[in-house]
Amino acid sequence: MNTVIRPFQPEELARIKEITVAAFDGVSIDRNIEDRFGPIGNHNWQWRKARHLDEDAARDPAGIYVAEQSGQIVGYITTWCDRQASIGHIPNLAVDQRWRGQGIGRQLINHALAAFRTAGLALARIETLQQNEIGRTLYPELGFEEVARQVHYCMALQPDSSTTH
Repeated sequence: MNTVIRPFQPEELARIKEITVAAFDGVSIDRNIEDRFGPIGNHNWQWRKARHLDEDAARDPAGIYVAEQSGQIVGYITTWCDRQASIGHIPNLAVDQRWRGQGIGRQLINHALAAFRTAGLALARIETLQQNEIGRTLYPELGFEEVARQVHYCMALQPDSSTTH
């Protein structure tokens, strides 16, 4: 099937959030936090993860691209350019599970890389969690090199009993 990569339209935000919530189940820091601490502030991990797309759309809506097949959005990638540092960032990438395994994620990344090159940037940056086997395999296949590992910590903030009167 022919996949078209095209610019995102603001009215498509709900669809890319839907793809995000399904795709990041099991490979999201927000999900890991909820698994450990439970829902936070009356919101679940899906709500918190979907908010990342609001941030991406507010920062650079022109840096979001969708993959479309037969008029249906099947995946997306969000990007932003730090022109001063000459680095292109890819904060979010997801493909609807019904269309995985067809190279759509690879096409989206290649589209973003072409945009970064056109912008004259020197590097592209993407990150993934250790538990995300697709990202850990795909990104090196496309030429990304691991440069660091980061560990995320959280703690519950309980009222300090020593400060109560």
